[in-house]
Amino acid sequence: MRKPVWSIAILIGIVILSFFGQFFYHASPYELNKEAILMPPSLEHPLGTDRLGRDLLARIIEGGKNSLIIGVGSAVIASLIGLIAGVSAGFFRGIVDRLFVVVVDLFLTFPTFFLLLALVSYIPASSLVLIVVISLTGWMGTARMIRSESYAIAKKPFIKILQIAKVPSYKIILKYFTPLLAPIFFISFTFGVGGAILAESGLSFLGLGVLPPEMSWGSILSEGKEVIDIAWWVSFFPGLMIFLVTFALINISDYLQNLMNKKEKML
Repeated sequence: MRKPVWSIAILIGIVILSFFGQFFYHASPYELNKEAILMPPSLEHPLGTDRLGRDLLARIIEGGKNSLIIGVGSAVIASLIGLIAGVSAGFFRGIVDRLFVVVVDLFLTFPTFFLLLALVSYIPASSLVLIVVISLTGWMGTARMIRSESYAIAKKPFIKILQIAKVPSYKIILKYFTPLLAPIFFISFTFGVGGAILAESGLSFLGLGVLPPEMSWGSILSEGKEVIDIAWWVSFFPGLMIFLVTFALINISDYLQNLMNKKEKML
């Protein structure tokens, strides 16, 4: 089982570019230049310019901050909601578990992306709003996996002994459930980051994402769709960034899942 060295390197490189690139590349992502409209990649503009003459590399660096913050922020909140809901349902069972099933089924009744569209249509979009909305529509998968694993953990003899000894539930969950559920949590988190970035990109592509003057890879990609036949670079490079991040995260998630499965077989 090979370690995802290249995926980790790509991810670290993109994070460094997005958050520290402005210290090395000083072009403004907002400056309009009527003399440099839709210029192809060159030494002066390494990734070309858009239809308003703005430097595309500077915009990808700036937009990467929003895309990564939205992706990581949404994944953190969604994973935590899924962890809390799943552990509660698996540990306490009874009415808590029945309520969990009802809520999850209710959320899954609506396709996630259409639920996102419905929520964003009535709320002015911003990075914070997108983080909250995407996380509220993306916790169900994590919660169901955590619930299933929590059932198995709750049946273990040492957990039953702790319950008979009247050890407080929160201590059992924090000390014994959390370490055993950590691999599933991290796998869900890595998948969640990629999914959130794709969701934000889809919303921005439809004009429902971050609003100008803010930008993200999705909004830059959207701006390029009208000139894609004469300026391929405007859409290609932000799309490439989205692909690389998603691809790297999927590889890392697959590695973590294989590692967890290998440990389970050894036990």
